[in-house]
Amino acid sequence: MTQPIPFFRPSIGEDEIAAVVESLRSGWLTTGPKASALEADFCDLMGGGVHAIAVNSATAALHLGLEALGIGPGDEVIVPTMTFTATAEAICYVGATPVFVDMHPETLCLDVEAVAAAITEKTKVVMPVHFAGRACDMTSLRQLADIHGLRILDDAAHALPTRHHGALIGSAQAGADVTAFSFYANKTMTTGEGGMLVTPDDAIAGRVRKMRLHGIDRDVFNRYTSVEASWAYDVVEAGYKYNLTDPAAAIGRVQLGRINEFRAERAAIANRYDAAFAGLPLILPPQAAPGDTHSWHLYIVQLTDDAPVSRDDFIKRLLARNVATSVHYRPLHQMTFWKSKTGDRVFPAADAYFKRCVSLPMFMCMTDAEQARVIEVVREALGV
Repeated sequence: MTQPIPFFRPSIGEDEIAAVVESLRSGWLTTGPKASALEADFCDLMGGGVHAIAVNSATAALHLGLEALGIGPGDEVIVPTMTFTATAEAICYVGATPVFVDMHPETLCLDVEAVAAAITEKTKVVMPVHFAGRACDMTSLRQLADIHGLRILDDAAHALPTRHHGALIGSAQAGADVTAFSFYANKTMTTGEGGMLVTPDDAIAGRVRKMRLHGIDRDVFNRYTSVEASWAYDVVEAGYKYNLTDPAAAIGRVQLGRINEFRAERAAIANRYDAAFAGLPLILPPQAAPGDTHSWHLYIVQLTDDAPVSRDDFIKRLLARNVATSVHYRPLHQMTFWKSKTGDRVFPAADAYFKRCVSLPMFMCMTDAEQARVIEVVREALGV
């Protein structure tokens, strides 16, 4: 009962290990048939009508998406302050200006009304984040974007397989022009490091494929499988080194095949936590909106004003009992680098949320005993 419970543990089984071994024995160590197959699998999951382009991180996908949308110096991109720094830093990569908006206190996603108030003649893109795996109000956001002629670049790092009004985030029906997924180690599926850019737009997809690997006009796999000479390619732009390796893609194919199983496991843990924590001095995570599906990347509670301990003391009490936690996130406008980008604007919802938020352990393959231990320690920390 005193064995440490980590905040996260990856769910890697014999199938993933066998897939990597097969990939290594094939001789393809960089981008090859496994990466191509993962892209095809992802398109199938999205229901067709989109391009899926494997990259080495969600950050790379965000950067490539902005570049393909033609965003550059003088342009503004609206982004929530409540997100990981990668969301905003990709905007700086292309020389554009991030414009931060507050979160909605009930959904924890960006506030659509705040987005509307932040739009100027320089605004070109809105970057929603499906925070913790709960879908943003993409219907309202798409309507707003269409009124102002804006594009939507979806940060879906938390959001596989999240649905909005029945449509998978990333699918052609979900409302975004470009969607970036993360396959980092602690996400709802993993390749270790990796990501996927998804778009229904042929021109965007063509540009991203070129820019993902040095601006070369042929995919690396195509160069080594085509009847044309591998050296017969052209460099059409100064691109990047953002391709995904085949051993990583091999893990991803197995994980993607288990994505609905993973979601069900996470949802079951969230339901158990909800039942156990009801009535405690905690604000429980927001549920999915009617017609939506939550992917439960994170389970975040907030201590109420009448809780007997502060957020920081609560974390210390859990850690003393060998239960690890995390905080998602310190708002970007509180960070040294990003303060210079926000001026004197205030973000009261994000500030209030940050003072009280704690992410509890929740991961695939978490045992019943581990879940029970987390529940016990949370209750003890609150004096219940």
